Amino acid sequence: MSRWSEVAGVGRAVREGAQEVALRAGVRAAVAVRRARDDRERGDVPGWVLVTLMTAGLVVALWAIAGPALSKTFSDAISSVKGP
Repeated sequence: MSRWSEVAGVGRAVREGAQEVALRAGVRAAVAVRRARDDRERGDVPGWVLVTLMTAGLVVALWAIAGPALSKTFSDAISSVKGP
């Protein structure tokens, strides 16, 4: 075996080892991020419920106030459209 083929073999082994280390590090990082995200979101359920209820309340209030005006605007727009 020549010196260059030995060097190439060592280089290949180093490259494959580095790829394995990088893959393992990536998997560990992905698992850590997922665990951190899951832990954060787990305790935030009451917050999401509150946001959802407040949003629904705002929609109902705005609809009650602006509903008739929006219906009239829509009806006027539809009646002003002329067919071919």
